Amino acid sequence: MIRRILLVEDDMLMREFITDYFKKERWEVLEAENGRIALDIFDQTPVDLVVLDIMMPEMDGWSVCRRIRAKSDVPIIMITARAEDDDQVMGFELGADEYVTKPFSPRVLVARAIALMKRTEGTIGRESDMLIYGDLSVNREAHAVSVAGNSVNLSPKEYELLLFLVKNYGKVLSREYILDSVWGYDYLGDLRTVDTHIKKLRAKLGDEGRYISTVIRSGYKFETEA
Repeated sequence: MIRRILLVEDDMLMREFITDYFKKERWEVLEAENGRIALDIFDQTPVDLVVLDIMMPEMDGWSVCRRIRAKSDVPIIMITARAEDDDQVMGFELGADEYVTKPFSPRVLVARAIALMKRTEGTIGRESDMLIYGDLSVNREAHAVSVAGNSVNLSPKEYELLLFLVKNYGKVLSREYILDSVWGYDYLGDLRTVDTHIKKLRAKLGDEGRYISTVIRSGYKFETEA
């Protein structure tokens, strides 16, 4: 089986070096020199793995990771020239699966990628595409939502927002964090955008909208009732 990787690295020589090693292992490699190009490619082409440098022009790796995680569980390996623990903690908090510090051997990177794919493929089944909470069902493969078997017509952004809340089950999410993660750092709107979409989402989910709770002076949380 040929896997497809999205390699995001602004250093052309480093990018070519890594690409050569992955191609030797029969991976198909899509290359991006900055974060914005990477997100465009990710939105247009399915990939099995993202290898993501942190320090890049246009948009750094943190922002790219956050944007990808808002809509996908694709495995992510982050690369950095910094070895500080805080950077690694940040990467894992944003949803990265692996963390590689420069300088590194491309052979080791490929080996980690293969091991990560084996772990991921071993834990993901068809069931993982369907998330069910009470009468609320979210089909991630079909991008479809239903309540008690009845289809719910959500806008793309409402769907992204619901999926982001679900993926962060039980966590209190600030309005700022939701806005940055779902709409992006370059979005010019304000925090009322989040409140408005939450209100519409609750209304469309009917009784199941109760799973989205307001945490006073903090933000929102998705959690089923005990």
